[in-house]
Amino acid sequence: MPPRHSRFARTAVALACGWLGASAWAQGAADAPEPGGQPIALRVSPALTESLSPALTGRLPAFLFGERITGRPDRETVVDGDAELRRGGTVVRADRLEYNQPTDVAKARGRVRVLRDGNRYEGSELELRVDAFEGFFLNPTFSFLRAGTHGQADRIDFIDSKRAVVRNGSYTSCRRDARPGWMPDWMLRAASIRIDDEEQVGTAVGARLEFKGVPILPVPEVSFPLGDRRRSGVLPPTVGIDNVNGLDLTLPYYLDIAPNRDATLYPTLMSKRGVNLAGEYRYLEPEFNGRARLDWMPADRLRSRDRWAYQIKHDGRVDSRIGLGPVGLNLNLNRVSDDNYWRDFSRAGSTLTQRLLPSDAALYWSRAGLEFNARMLRWQTLQDSGAVITPPYDRAPQLSLRYTPTQLPMGLEFTSLADYTRFRSVSALTNQPNGDRSLVQAQLSLPQVQPGWFVVPKLQVHATRYRFDTPLSDGRMEASRVVPTASVDAGMILERDASYFGRAFRQTLEPRAFYTNTPYRDQGALPNYDSAAADFNFTSIFGENAYVGHDRFADNHLLTLGAISRLIDGRTGAEVVRLGLAQRLRLRDQRVTLPGESVVTDRLSDVLLGAGVNWSPDWSLDTTVQFNAKTQRSQRTTISTRYSPAPFQVVSAAYRLQRGASEQLDVGWQWPIAWASGDSGRWYGVGRMNYSMREKKLVDALVGLEYDAGCWIGRVVFDRLQSSTSSANKRILFQLEFVGFTRLGSNVLQTLKQNIPRYQLLREQTQSPSRFSQYE
Repeated sequence: MPPRHSRFARTAVALACGWLGASAWAQGAADAPEPGGQPIALRVSPALTESLSPALTGRLPAFLFGERITGRPDRETVVDGDAELRRGGTVVRADRLEYNQPTDVAKARGRVRVLRDGNRYEGSELELRVDAFEGFFLNPTFSFLRAGTHGQADRIDFIDSKRAVVRNGSYTSCRRDARPGWMPDWMLRAASIRIDDEEQVGTAVGARLEFKGVPILPVPEVSFPLGDRRRSGVLPPTVGIDNVNGLDLTLPYYLDIAPNRDATLYPTLMSKRGVNLAGEYRYLEPEFNGRARLDWMPADRLRSRDRWAYQIKHDGRVDSRIGLGPVGLNLNLNRVSDDNYWRDFSRAGSTLTQRLLPSDAALYWSRAGLEFNARMLRWQTLQDSGAVITPPYDRAPQLSLRYTPTQLPMGLEFTSLADYTRFRSVSALTNQPNGDRSLVQAQLSLPQVQPGWFVVPKLQVHATRYRFDTPLSDGRMEASRVVPTASVDAGMILERDASYFGRAFRQTLEPRAFYTNTPYRDQGALPNYDSAAADFNFTSIFGENAYVGHDRFADNHLLTLGAISRLIDGRTGAEVVRLGLAQRLRLRDQRVTLPGESVVTDRLSDVLLGAGVNWSPDWSLDTTVQFNAKTQRSQRTTISTRYSPAPFQVVSAAYRLQRGASEQLDVGWQWPIAWASGDSGRWYGVGRMNYSMREKKLVDALVGLEYDAGCWIGRVVFDRLQSSTSSANKRILFQLEFVGFTRLGSNVLQTLKQNIPRYQLLREQTQSPSRFSQYE
């Protein structure tokens, strides 16, 4: 049983503050509904919010507790023994506590502990203006909730509730250990550390970073994050070793221009080549967004010339100012200085590492079923003497108008398209005249969809006209064609309840038949600007044309038969198993082909088989096989699988075969290897390997190790990227991450995220912790 004076003290303080509770009760009674009105509903107290406003805290009373309380009412109060002061989001505990009410100053001594917004301070002596949270703390230890860090100091000066200065202190995210003589694996020591919780940034002056007791980075001044808020400043440098670049050192600088705009500068020193200057600007508005990046390397010693590249992307809408409403504008502009850029800067970005670089600008507008598009598309082709590419044609310009009325009688659906495109190429490899193409397409269908079945008859007409800059091989300067097409798509959806391996399912059987007939029109002399063979898959096999683009319409007379069966989980509605097959029956030869192809005479196409299995969330399997019955071999096979039983455990593999062209095995993984000694850390293996089984050699490889010690993470990665048939770029990446502070070394994480499917960041914080997680 507690002493009598302790019970009296707590009762006396409650009576002294009772006016607030009585006032609140009276207000609640005044606001209570009349009998028969709406029932009383509970409301969340403002005191439970993550951040209390100064206006609210200024009106809140101070609560005092302890074993013995003395003082004068409305003047000063002294609490001895297990003393406690509470006001708003601030809690002060100590052996002895003095509180002056007129000045709102609290003085505490002996085992002092302060909690404010989830942050904790402990020390020997405190003087604090409670409401303003202004004062000092002697010999404190501290821990910051949001950053997950802690430390100790000779003194902390509280400027206000959001700002403080740590004098002669240390800072780390390593969890305290009760062992005698414990020292954190890493520590920042500084003459002063300024804490700004409002900007979520810390600034250390006269600092040095120690790792395993060894100073590794002396810095006169350094800033580090206390949360996820952006801030201008120098970012941690990245370092790598590359067989092309040599020592690769980048010192980024980040500019927080506005909440919706920022920029980053990337000056990079390459020991074998020189200095590369790069910058990226990003913007985000309600109506548009985009980014622009520029790279420039003067006097690259590798090629003895200046090197440059730019990327501009923009998506958004602008006001037409002529009464048409908003007009969309999309830009995707990419250019580099020379043909070798993709090889020498193989990791500059996903677009600039390709050999076909588009520069595409498009305006689009739509209203009431009418869509208009104006486009300019130009290509830059980066040629390699060992693997020459025939460049695609520029579209300069392309104008298209599509009309799709929404209300037609009898359930009819109609779509029409008018398109004009100017095709232009300056390459001798194209071997075709430049020209203009105008086309009109119309499609009319009458879908009949009912529960359990559907039938969709469709009629199409394709009318095309060409005008050429130079004559065709037969001397014509113009050409035209009109191609009609008729098709019927029909199918059923049958369902039944089923049970397999103790699980209840809804099983479906979905047979489907598709018939199409397109008469023959001679197109052999026409140029091919944009047509290519459609990929043979479960979508294209039920399509009218064997080609994509508008320069070839195959004279197909086909009947396609197929079926899909699914197992649907009865509780979640998720697809657990999918099995499908389809095959075409050709009723006459296909005489319309692409240049270099022969007439298609086979009456039966390859059989298309597909399967997908997601029996549990841990693993999945997806496969597609194109099987040739004549040769009894698959022409194309794709098998992909993934196994992920827990966070940071994922293995994925894909096998891809294209008969006579390529056969590759692609494996990626992130997996724990072993615990370190004493269960103090864990090793993870990470990597991805692409192996050519046809050439019996490794194409690309990424292999590395991650070590998670809790408060720091080490990463070492070897990266190999094939740049040509006889050469590859190799580099070694290493990184040391001090959790809650900074990362030193190479930009390993970007490489891992780009290459390993479903890679997860170790120690990633997805949401800010609540201030109540350290509430007392």
